[in-house]
Amino acid sequence: MNVIVTMAYRQIKRFLRAKSRVIGTLLHPIVWIAFFGLGWSRALNFPQAREIFGGVDYLTYLVPGVVAITIFTTSFMSGMSVIIDKDYGFLKEILVAPVSRSKAIFGRILGDSITSLLRGMIILTICMFITSINVSAVIPVLILGILLAWTFSSIGIAFALRMSSLEGFGLVMNMLTLPLMFLSGAFYPVDALPAWIRIFSYVNPLTYAVDGMRYFLIGTSKFPITFDFIVLGILCIICLGIGMHSFEKTTIE
Repeated sequence: MNVIVTMAYRQIKRFLRAKSRVIGTLLHPIVWIAFFGLGWSRALNFPQAREIFGGVDYLTYLVPGVVAITIFTTSFMSGMSVIIDKDYGFLKEILVAPVSRSKAIFGRILGDSITSLLRGMIILTICMFITSINVSAVIPVLILGILLAWTFSSIGIAFALRMSSLEGFGLVMNMLTLPLMFLSGAFYPVDALPAWIRIFSYVNPLTYAVDGMRYFLIGTSKFPITFDFIVLGILCIICLGIGMHSFEKTTIE
């Protein structure tokens, strides 16, 4: 248990010390809301558009998606710190330390997930002052957020363990994040996509986090909320298992 707490604490402290990273990751979703949300909210300010977006204005519809995307992107980026640790030799020290590898990587994933969740909750708090969302839904949104963060922190780390350069990881991340974001229903309903593309939406963990958060925050969703939790939970367990197994098998020359 000590190694889990230690690794989680290290990741949280590491994040808080990187002031530019804190500011940058908070500005990104604010830009989405300010420039994308406000602009399209005015352009889609007519009754037919409200029907498409579940009876709410576009900015309100966008908020759950932005919160989920904030958690998703920052969780996925956690893989970068693995590559940095490789370069500085810290990862090798963890691999040869007389502690459980699975506990060590779980602690790391937990720490990265907590920092991602913190950023998501900050954005949610800001949005509460500019849109009409259900402020009493914080607890279930937190649960969905931690499942989402565990899922993509695990995926990010699994990718990073197989790479040796930040540039390579950045390329993979850029290649995957945009499709996952636009296939998740964060910006428009999944039903608006062609049928053959929807297949990819249904295997995207972000889709179920966005849908669940939208249910609790604005009262509309595509899937039953229990279905969102079950599917996201299963995908989280699978990805967590992949991330931990990858770390167990890792060797550094």
